[in-house]
Amino acid sequence: MSAAASYLALTKPRILPLVLFSGLPALVLAGGGWPTPSLTAWTLLGTALAAAAANAFNSYLERDQDALMDRTQDRPLPSGEIRPGPALAFALLLAFLGVSLLWLEAGPAPALIALAAIAIYVFVYTIWLKPRTPFAVIVGGISGAIAPLIGDAAINGSIGMVGWMLFAIIFVWQPPHFYAIALFRRDDYARAGFPMLPDRIGVDATCNRIVAWSVALVPVALLPATLPGLGWLYVAVAAGLGVVFLQRAWRLRVHKDEQSARGLFLFSLVYLLGCFAAMIVDLALGAWL
Repeated sequence: MSAAASYLALTKPRILPLVLFSGLPALVLAGGGWPTPSLTAWTLLGTALAAAAANAFNSYLERDQDALMDRTQDRPLPSGEIRPGPALAFALLLAFLGVSLLWLEAGPAPALIALAAIAIYVFVYTIWLKPRTPFAVIVGGISGAIAPLIGDAAINGSIGMVGWMLFAIIFVWQPPHFYAIALFRRDDYARAGFPMLPDRIGVDATCNRIVAWSVALVPVALLPATLPGLGWLYVAVAAGLGVVFLQRAWRLRVHKDEQSARGLFLFSLVYLLGCFAAMIVDLALGAWL
């Protein structure tokens, strides 16, 4: 792996498309129309850099645990491709660039929200809660759902209903997504010493939590349909994907096997990206028609 690819891997780039898919509709809905290309590009870039910084800090702090897990032992830090010092400097640089860019191009409010998200993810989630409690994912979900808040604040200077609605979708989505991982990666996390929900409350109770969060997710994901600009396309996609999500969550509740857990995890990615992609297409059709 080249040096550039190794540093990119520190940012966990597969997660970053969610920033674009959730940040863009927040910008459009918050402004009641498509913002200028310049504001859109700088806001999304600054948000992506801030998210990349949080992930790079996480990679630096969890390098010893990553070395113990099958799925993470080949990452740049545990494999020795990058030394800890340069990795930390890279994370700091990304944070500086992301927050500064948001401050200069979108305003102080979105920059401070991004800075708070990084701080929560690094200090509250990664350092404090994750090694101690399986419920850390709830707090970690705050940082993971921050892009719509930044987008709303970039338009209005504060967080309004649009930002909170889209934030809520990602926040409620994260527990069933991560609890599914905890089920089929249970042994891996145990080797790293991370407390996972199935070990604390059992597999049955974990599956029940997944179903409960999934039931809550479907109506939360339909709430943005009440906003001007979204129509039947978003409703149809969100409702259809929600039905499948519930079916997969219930299948896991019934079978409690690795295959069902992995299937729910993979579909959860399709679900979230599908909902936000439908939002973007719906908003684009509204602007063109």
